[in-house]
Amino acid sequence: MASSRPMRRLLRVLQLEEEQRREALGEALGELRRLQHAQEKAVERERRGRRLVAASAGSGEIMDRLAGLEEARAGARRSAALHPRVDAAQREVELRRQEFLAKRVERRQAETLVEETEAREALASGRRGQQALDHWHLNRLRREGAEEKPHGDSGRGD
Repeated sequence: MASSRPMRRLLRVLQLEEEQRREALGEALGELRRLQHAQEKAVERERRGRRLVAASAGSGEIMDRLAGLEEARAGARRSAALHPRVDAAQREVELRRQEFLAKRVERRQAETLVEETEAREALASGRRGQQALDHWHLNRLRREGAEEKPHGDSGRGD
């Protein structure tokens, strides 16, 4: 079992690294969602501004029209400013996802190696145990045979 101890330590390190990658992916996803939500709010602000402009066209209120135009512009500017940040966050999420999946594959490969090593060691140990039992039983039979056979008897039934 000595050879599996370092493998188990390696497996533990890989598990910790995988967990770190999972957390980094979660953080990147959280940032992406936050930016997407902000962008949705900006688009909604732009829509509200356009609706206000349309409503003021029917009522003739110039202040509502100006407020609507400014809301629409502000929403469009905010949305345009957030667009590159959302794109960057999406790239970051994809990078973190790839890192996480690569680490997961690495951990699973190590896990398989540990399991195979332990299975081989268990099999070898079982064989050694069986050989020891076989030797013990064979020696016992030889001792019993030597005790039953009288000394000086040639073993012929004359």
